[in-house]
Amino acid sequence: MPDLQLSIIGSPSDVVDPLFAGEVKPEGIELVPTRADGSTGYWRQFTFNEFDVSSLSCASYIIAKTKGYDAIALPVFSSRRFMHVETRYHANSGIKEPADLKGKRFGVPEYQMTASIWQRGTLEHDFGVSQYDIHWFMERSEEFSHGGQTGFQPPEGISFSRIPEDESLASMIVSNQLDAVSGMGAGSANPGNVIDRSARIRGSGDWSKVKRLFPDSIEESIRFYRKYGFIPATQMFTIRRSTYDQHPWAAFNLYQAFLESKRRAEQTLSDRIPSLMIFGRDYMDQTRRIFDTDPFVYGVEANRPMLQTVIDYLHEQGLIDTKPTLESLFAESILGL
Repeated sequence: MPDLQLSIIGSPSDVVDPLFAGEVKPEGIELVPTRADGSTGYWRQFTFNEFDVSSLSCASYIIAKTKGYDAIALPVFSSRRFMHVETRYHANSGIKEPADLKGKRFGVPEYQMTASIWQRGTLEHDFGVSQYDIHWFMERSEEFSHGGQTGFQPPEGISFSRIPEDESLASMIVSNQLDAVSGMGAGSANPGNVIDRSARIRGSGDWSKVKRLFPDSIEESIRFYRKYGFIPATQMFTIRRSTYDQHPWAAFNLYQAFLESKRRAEQTLSDRIPSLMIFGRDYMDQTRRIFDTDPFVYGVEANRPMLQTVIDYLHEQGLIDTKPTLESLFAESILGL
C-alpha cells in the first residue's frame, strides 16, 4: 500500500526542519511541505483551508474552535518566546517602565494573535497594566488577519483603532506616532511576509530612539520562567478535520515524527552555533543551566499549565465567551502523552 500523502505548511524552525527536509519521515506518510512565515501560513489556512497539516496561532486556533472551526490539534509547539520582553517604545514617549504604558498608544500586528495575548496577560498579571488602560492600534487589515476569518470584534470597553493602510507599526513607532509596539511587528523586515506591512513600509526616522522596554531581556525572561514554569508557546500544529476523520491513525504517527525531528535538532545544536556568535557556546550553556527541563516540551499533559493560562487570558480579555476543555482541542490518540 502506498504511503498516505499529506500537505503541510509551517514556518522555518530548527525543531521542525528535519521533518520538513525529509530527514525524518512519519510512518506510512509522505509529506509535501510548504514553508512560509507564520503570518502568511496562518492566513492561508484560515482563509482557504489549503493544507492537511498546518501550524496555526495557538490563540486564534482556540478562538476558532469555540466558533466551530473544523480542525484538531497536535500538542507540538514549534515556537516559544517570552513575548512581553519584545515590547519596544519610543524614547520621546515618556515610557521608562511597564507602568508607564498606561494611557499610551500601543501597536500590535494583530489584537488576537498569541503574542498579543501573552503580552497583555503578562502586563496585567505581573505589572498591573490593564488592557483597558492602553490605546490599541492594529496593523493588519480585516482581509489579511486571523481575526478577519474568525469573526474578531474589539472587546467591549477597549480603545481600538486600525493603523492607516499607508502606514505600519515600523513607520509609526520610528516617527513616534505610536508610543510602544510589539517587537514582532516593528522588528520584522522579512520580504517573504506578505501579510504584515512592517515588512515593507519601514518609515523614516531615528531608530536609535526605539528601545526595549526590558533592557535586560534575559533577566526578565528568567523571572517569568521561575514564576510560571514555562516558556509561552505561540504556535502549534493542527490537522484538517476531514483528513483526521479519514485517517485518525495519522495523528499519532505525525506526533512521533515531530518528536524525532525535535530530538535531532537538539542532538546537533552545538554543531550549528554560528561562528560569528563569539559567545554562542556560553549562551547555550547558560540556557541549559536556566532550563532544568525541556523548554520546548511537547504533549498535552506537560503543557497543561501553559495551555490553561492562555485559555484563561483569552477569556479574561474578552476574546472567547466560554473556556474550551483541552480534550476538545487535541487529537484523542495523543491526549495522555
